[in-house]
Parts: sequence; structure tokens; C-alpha cells
Amino acid sequence: MNTRPTESELEILSLLWQMKKATVREIHEKLAESKDTGYTTTLKIMQIMHSKGILGRDEQSRTHLYFPLIEEKATQQHLVGNFMATAFGGSAKNLVMQALGQSNPSREELDEIRAFLDQLEKDK
Repeated sequence: MNTRPTESELEILSLLWQMKKATVREIHEKLAESKDTGYTTTLKIMQIMHSKGILGRDEQSRTHLYFPLIEEKATQQHLVGNFMATAFGGSAKNLVMQALGQSNPSREELDEIRAFLDQLEKDK
């Protein structure tokens, strides 16, 4: 991935990954549920994302539909890899320990983590 999305761009991407396609108005309404932001700000960010190649735009109708051009999983892997390298010296253990220490995982989440670790061990 050539372009690393900003925090604001990631908020928009996470909505578009769920919605698949949306207008600026639809994205703005979702963002406005949890933060105070102006429509023109949302529009400008999405236009910048389009020019960076992060979003595509269907211009067939009067209201443009935007859609993500980068994949969710690949973006997450790239961001976590960079974060782990810079903030945790490349240590997956330190990253996981910090993440688990910051939250109170449910029994179900702990079971999923154990199953994931078991699978990792089997694959080695």
C-alpha cells in the first residue's frame, strides 16, 4: 500500500467497508452520529481520498457513489505491522500484552484468542 490513510480517512473507510458503496451524505450522517463534523469537511476528505486512489467514485448518477479501492484486511495488516514495528520494536508479544492489558476481554474473546494461538502452534 503506497498511501497510509489518516485517522479521518480510516473512519470513512471503515464505514465504506461495511456499506460497500455510499454517498457523501450517507457517510456524513453516519459520522455525525458520533462526532461533530461538517458536511463540507466530509466531502473534502472523500475527494482527497479519491485523488489519492483510496476511494473510487461512480459518477453515473447525479449523486456520486464512493467505494473503497483498498482492502480492509490488507490495510489492517499494513497498519498493525507499521505500528508494531515503531511502537513495540517489532514484538508481537509486547503488542498483544499491551492490548489485552488495556481492555477487559470477555470469556468468548479469550476463547477465540486461545483457539487462534492453538491454530498458530499447529501450523508451526
